[in-house]
Amino acid sequence: MKAALLKELRTDILVVGGGLGGVAAALAALRAGRRVVLTEEYDWIGGQLTSQAVPPDEPSWVEQFGVTASYRSLREGIRDYYRRHYPLTEAARAKRDLNPGGGHVSRLCHEPRVALAVLESMLAPHLGSGRLRLLQPFRPVAARTDGDRVEAVELEHRSGGERLIVSAPIVLDATETGELLPLTGTEYVTGFESAADTGEPSAPAAAQPDNVQAVSVCFAIDHVEGDHTIEKPADYAFWRDFRPDFWGGNMLGFRAPNPRTLEPSDRIFEPNPDDDPLAVVGDQRRGGGDQNLWTFRRIAARRTFVPGAYDSDITLVNWPMIDYFLAPALDAPDAAEHLEKARGLSYSVLYWLQTEAPRPDGGTGWPGLRLRGDVTGSADGLAQAPYHRESRRIKAEYTVVEQDLSAAVRGEAGAVSYRDSVGIGMYRIDLHPSTGGDNYIDVASSPFEIPLGALLPQRVDNLLPAAKNLGTTHITNGCYRLHPVEWNIGEAAGTLAAFSLDRGVAPRAVRESPALLEAFQSRLEKGGVELRWPDIAAY
Repeated sequence: MKAALLKELRTDILVVGGGLGGVAAALAALRAGRRVVLTEEYDWIGGQLTSQAVPPDEPSWVEQFGVTASYRSLREGIRDYYRRHYPLTEAARAKRDLNPGGGHVSRLCHEPRVALAVLESMLAPHLGSGRLRLLQPFRPVAARTDGDRVEAVELEHRSGGERLIVSAPIVLDATETGELLPLTGTEYVTGFESAADTGEPSAPAAAQPDNVQAVSVCFAIDHVEGDHTIEKPADYAFWRDFRPDFWGGNMLGFRAPNPRTLEPSDRIFEPNPDDDPLAVVGDQRRGGGDQNLWTFRRIAARRTFVPGAYDSDITLVNWPMIDYFLAPALDAPDAAEHLEKARGLSYSVLYWLQTEAPRPDGGTGWPGLRLRGDVTGSADGLAQAPYHRESRRIKAEYTVVEQDLSAAVRGEAGAVSYRDSVGIGMYRIDLHPSTGGDNYIDVASSPFEIPLGALLPQRVDNLLPAAKNLGTTHITNGCYRLHPVEWNIGEAAGTLAAFSLDRGVAPRAVRESPALLEAFQSRLEKGGVELRWPDIAAY
């Protein structure tokens, strides 16, 4: 297709990437009265929560505190959507903390399409007013810079045809992998930093820029009558026989390392168990866990709905066996090839489950497992987008390191409290196996804050990270990468962009001036962003 002439657009704030951070950033800027262009590469906005099909990973106290007001509105909007539109049982409808999937990984496991509907409803008034323009599906391909400033970003339609140039005084990179950083020449890092650079107890002696966390391509399945076995994947034999040194068995199996002890641990797989999903406490630290892979990330429990509404539970496959860590799919010339291999691994896992997986009754395989591409919104049955746990990360004015929040290092003192906090978060330092051959790193952390300095590139003046690309390390990325923290990062970045335009100053000036910082933090708090944790114990 012949490329059309470049069309130029101008806006107050350009947000590239429509994942959770991007949507939160756009909403924050729009609430501040600014015009926004928001772009997204995939058919669905929402990133982790929708196109990547990853149920939310959240702190234990999410129902009481620890997330922003707008993130809480998203969560409650999902529950309200089920109550208004789904045939819930009366008991489920009456449950204040409804967990539609009854999954153990979260207190709110749900179908991706419901989150999409709620996110779209949050953006709808701004689309109607014309202050928000959503460009979809567009991805960044080039940028125009002038010294330490980004002048414009060139976007290309996913089909490879139409191209647009969008200019704005402030640009936010909310892509899943920090795509604007190399395009704009913004200094960044990838992979594992060295202990000499960071002082982190868990860091290696030498930097390992190609050592990044596994990427996963998730998918949804149910279990119904009939034979739904997919065509045998071309690389199935390789994955069936693949046996990582640290795994404890073949990768296609129900044995995998326990993330915390690293000892091989056996899981079970029981489709449609005879359980009560309303009795599940959706948090693995409080009695759930991943022992039964079916219920761990279950996103629709048939018994949450009136009899006959759902023929089966629906579960989301984001298990250890789909982690692709043979080679990095970031900053590598063959990254696309490895993403395709990650997809082949996911298909191989499904085929193994359907044909060769050992059943409790002594048989093999569950041919009734059905790939639910309609649930993930894709023609090929898998999630629309790969789940990148680790992004390119800016070289920031302040980099969050392991000793800022590790429970082993900090002890009863708790995480470092930053004078420039722009939000809070909580998750263990949770790193999946990585492309350098590392096993899990999963250690306790303290409830932490998000420093403004981690949102400011060392050199570039008007580019802000709004997702997992902020100033963390390979290690601390493991707890800053989850859903509510990404949303808070985006909300802080969007608010900062609007505040800077209102005051006529560069974003870094807000951190440098005590008066501006106080005013900015006050704006965040008035908008429902919590800057400090209450006095609670870490876990």
